[in-house]
Order: sequence, then structure tokens, then C-alpha cells
Amino acid sequence: MTGRRRASRSGVFALCLLLVSLVACGGQPAADSTKADVQRLLDSRSAAVLHHDETAYTRTGARTAYENLSAVPFASWSYRLTALHRTGATATADAELSYKVRGYDTAPVTVGRALTLGLTADGKWYVDSDKPAKKSGQQLWDQGRVRVVKGAHSLVMGVGQSADSLADYRALADHAVPAVSGAWGTDWSRHVVVLVPGTLDGMAGLLGSPAASYRGIAAVTTGEAGGSGSAPADRIIVNPEAYAMLGAVGKQVVLTHETTHVATRAHTTSATPLWLSEGYADWIGYRGTGRTPVQAAPELHSAVQDGDLPTALPTDKDFGFSSDPAKLAQAYEGGWMACRMIEDRWGVARLGTFYRAVGTHKKRPGAVEDALKSVLGVTPGEFTGEWREYLEGQLG
Repeated sequence: MTGRRRASRSGVFALCLLLVSLVACGGQPAADSTKADVQRLLDSRSAAVLHHDETAYTRTGARTAYENLSAVPFASWSYRLTALHRTGATATADAELSYKVRGYDTAPVTVGRALTLGLTADGKWYVDSDKPAKKSGQQLWDQGRVRVVKGAHSLVMGVGQSADSLADYRALADHAVPAVSGAWGTDWSRHVVVLVPGTLDGMAGLLGSPAASYRGIAAVTTGEAGGSGSAPADRIIVNPEAYAMLGAVGKQVVLTHETTHVATRAHTTSATPLWLSEGYADWIGYRGTGRTPVQAAPELHSAVQDGDLPTALPTDKDFGFSSDPAKLAQAYEGGWMACRMIEDRWGVARLGTFYRAVGTHKKRPGAVEDALKSVLGVTPGEFTGEWREYLEGQLG
């Protein structure tokens, strides 16, 4: 009896150890299995996007998202699951979405996404929602169904916009690209992607910032600045409300200005001051329009007329969107006049060389000074003095 009891107790103890081992070891594979299942679901979703297979996409979740993005010409689309939190038959997931627009993006755009998932009665996961991750901007298709028009040098995508409206943007962008190449050169992609949301709030959503930051700003350009020479995804994002207030020339100037930022991106670094990058973009924007300095620089003209001649070139802080509107306008106008002066005295080619020379520096200190000396043969003091004289002569 004693031996049997000992054997029985040993057996129970061993069985308990086995059960504990199974539970402890079985938990991780179960979690890994769920992750693998969800990743396969996201892979199926990606394949459906790329193959324009609405039926296959619908099997992975709601159809609305497919309808919103189906017109966009994607060259690639994939998710990488980074985190998964399951609660019974539901789960939340974090993922990185990478995609390329065919013919326009040289490398994938990567954005954070937050997904909610559900489990069907037969044990299969489906996507219930796919939204921007916290602190990530929206994609255009998050705002509604995307309409696409393609030009000779441009791809214009809009939400809440008519085909005619997008065709107008296409015409402006197709004019801007060769205009920029004519001044800057052809060492860039020579095409642009223009995003036109339905409202100012839509613009802010794409940029992941408050709408107040862009009120009155007609358009901005996003993308990677600096050194690689292969910014994967410059996007010109339009504020349709401010843009609608512009005249025909103003609309063209804005699109050409933003296209210049796309062209110069690889040569615009942390060493490049905003008076140069914004002034150069305005210089190309106004080039060929026939606008005189008094017409194109009204705020600076008023200041000079009032005897308030600037003592120094605009600082980066002067270009803050929250600045006084008149001071902000003067900053842009001052940068434009500086670039216009370089063209007048040293020529178009030397202006482009100067821009590139500044951008070769890794840091701001010394960048402009070295480029002024090596390219234009002047000191910063001499350049500023000539600029002030130029303002007086052109705007006085």
C-alpha cells in the first residue's frame, strides 16, 4: 500500500509537471501562430491591392478601403506586422505599410498603421479597420475615394475633386516641370505627384499637423531632404481653399515653386538656409511671368518705401508659419530678391552652382560663407551690402 501510494503520488506529481510544461510551452507557439495568421492575412490583402482583385480584398475585410484606393497605380504594397494584442476573438495590431506609386517613387514610402481585427466563426482573421498609427499622417485614401489623372510630367490625385479640377492641376504641373528643368537642369526625376484633398483639414490630415498651421498656405512639399539624391516620395500637397483664392499667375507660381523643391531636394540639406531654398523656388516660380519686383514683393516694397530697409537676410525663424503675415511675406520676398540679384549679376548657371555648393556642406556654419567666396567671389558682408542696395534700387 505504501509503495502504491508513493507511486501514485509520483505519478500525479509528474502529470502536474507535464501539464505545467505543456501550458508554459504551449502559450508562445499559440501567440506565434496568431501572428503568423495575421501576417498571412495582411499578405493576402497586399496581393489583392496589387492585382486589383476586389473579391480577394473583400475576403480580408471591409470593401470600402479598396474602393478608396483602387485607382492609385501602385507598383508595390506590403505590410510588416510589428505588434499584436489579442483579446479573445478580437485583436489590435501595429504594422508598417510600405508602398510605391508606379513610375514616380524611387523607393518605398513607409508609414505606420493601426489595425483592428476580428475572428470569423470558422476561426479566420479579418481586418475590421486600417487607420494611421498615432503621430502618423493620413494617406489620401483614408479621406475618401481617390480620383487620378495622369499628365506628361505629373500624377494628380484628389479626393472630393472633380475630373475638371484635377485636370487644371495637371496642366499647371505639366507646365512647371519643364520650367524648373530649364533653370535648374535635368538632374532630377522630372515628374511630380500632386495631392489635392477636399479641404484645409484634409491637407492638415495628410501632413499630420493642425489645420491652423497651414491656413493661408496654398501648398507645401513633403519628402526627404539631404544627401542621398533619391528622395523616395516627394508630394506636393495642395490647400484647395487657399489655392482657390489665387489668380491664374499665382496658381502657376505656386505649383512651379513647389516643383522646384522636388527638383532641388537632393541638394537641399541642413546647411541650406531657408532664404536660399525658398528664395530660389520663388525665383523659378516667377521666372517668365513678367512680374516686376514691386508687383511680386509688395510687403518689402512698402517697408523700403517707409524707410525700413532690412539690415540682414531673412533668418530661418522669419519663415515660421506662425509669424506675422507681413513679416513672413517679407522673408519670402527677401530671399527671392537675393536670388534675383545673383541672376542679374552672376547669371542663371552661377545661381544654380551656388545653391548646390551650399548644400554640399554637412552643417550650416560656414556653408553660405564658403559658397559665396568660391562661387561668387564675395564675402557675406559684401553680399548683404549689395543685396540692400539692390532692394533700394528695385523697390525704392
